[in-house]
Amino acid sequence: MEQLYRLFYKNAVQYPTPSILSYFWNFGSLAGILLAMQIISGIFLVFFYIPHISEAFQSIDFLMRDVNYGWFIRYLHSNGASFFFLLVYIHIFRNIYFGSYMYPRDKVWYTGMLIFILLILTAFLGYVLPWGQMSYWAATVISSLLSVIPFFGDYLLVFVWGGISIGQPTLTRIFGLHYLLPFIILALVFFHLFFLHEEGSNNPLGCDSIDNVPFHPYYTYKDILGFFF
Repeated sequence: MEQLYRLFYKNAVQYPTPSILSYFWNFGSLAGILLAMQIISGIFLVFFYIPHISEAFQSIDFLMRDVNYGWFIRYLHSNGASFFFLLVYIHIFRNIYFGSYMYPRDKVWYTGMLIFILLILTAFLGYVLPWGQMSYWAATVISSLLSVIPFFGDYLLVFVWGGISIGQPTLTRIFGLHYLLPFIILALVFFHLFFLHEEGSNNPLGCDSIDNVPFHPYYTYKDILGFFF
């Protein structure tokens, strides 16, 4: 327990951070907060969602109309996903603009891009879960793109669908993946932070010889201010 405390103190309190970081460096921590909100709200949504082609839409209708504050949880999850992507796009733009993707921070960039790809996949799977007309045909069109893969595309499409057309096995697999992927993303976030702390944060000047300050209290307060804003 003491070793965990020392590890946390070293990486979250004493972590040396360049003293000239702007608010563009807030968006990584804000995206982490949104990821936590998405996971927590998603767990509450699972309490009421029924992954069945005949009952999925009705279960969401029940959640929206009859569950206390169910509408709030669902809108927090769906609109939170859109806001999550906005923060991630700004975070990626900052990395490109200030050259944070280059060596020696290339591992941070690679893990970040892997997280981004999984975010896109997770968001699409979540869009399908209500199983309305838009969801059904979105799943049909996007999954059918697998059929253009030479030689084994048709076999891969049948494997993904769980049959010769979209049906109950498809929705079951989509639900399972949508619930599993956020925890894989969370694990990748820890790798993302590990590589970041291994090389240290970049700064607006792109110089290595910059005065450093402890992450706490200078940037914890700055992140909290950004979160409340």
